[in-house]
Amino acid sequence: MKRILFFALLGCISSGSCRDVAFEASVRTAVDRQMQTYPLSTLKDLYKNFFQDKFGPGHIIADTAGAGQYLRAELDSYTVIEGEAAEPTGREGNFYRVNLSVIKTGQVPYEVYFDAFIRSVQGINPPPVAEWAEEWTRIEAVIRSMGLSLPDYETDREEIEKRLSDGEYTGHHSSRFEAGYSPHYRIISKEIYEREIAPLI
Repeated sequence: MKRILFFALLGCISSGSCRDVAFEASVRTAVDRQMQTYPLSTLKDLYKNFFQDKFGPGHIIADTAGAGQYLRAELDSYTVIEGEAAEPTGREGNFYRVNLSVIKTGQVPYEVYFDAFIRSVQGINPPPVAEWAEEWTRIEAVIRSMGLSLPDYETDREEIEKRLSDGEYTGHHSSRFEAGYSPHYRIISKEIYEREIAPLI
């Protein structure tokens, strides 16, 4: 039995299939996590989760002052607090979506939260869009194989592919997700979140 396992493992390593198995497993874990927490998710919402894991918050912090004003305005725009305090992104967990509720409940001071958010851009080395598009193709193939019956799947898939072919990697939550969950969060790096934010929650 040990010899059989040894040669199976050797074949897996030599063919590169171990990497494929690990990749698929990580995608499935991330998708299962999101669908259990947010069953109204569409392919657009899954895409957003995976691209945030690669690109972090950089695409929305071109103007620090403006980002601060927008954050304060969003905090003032709602009173009902929904969702987890924090949840990892994508298949690698490079970042966390940190709910603005941690500010509203007084667990995390605004200045600490905003500083962590801004610093989460530093050190990001995002892949070229073409490279990300190839990875997304692999991710989407795994999602498709899971048979989730996501609404408007083909329409969303074509829209995402069109955006990527135009060199645009960002995505947005679906109207279904927005209406069902009213998300309010920012993306913070795993290292900063675990060192500075998590101990406060």
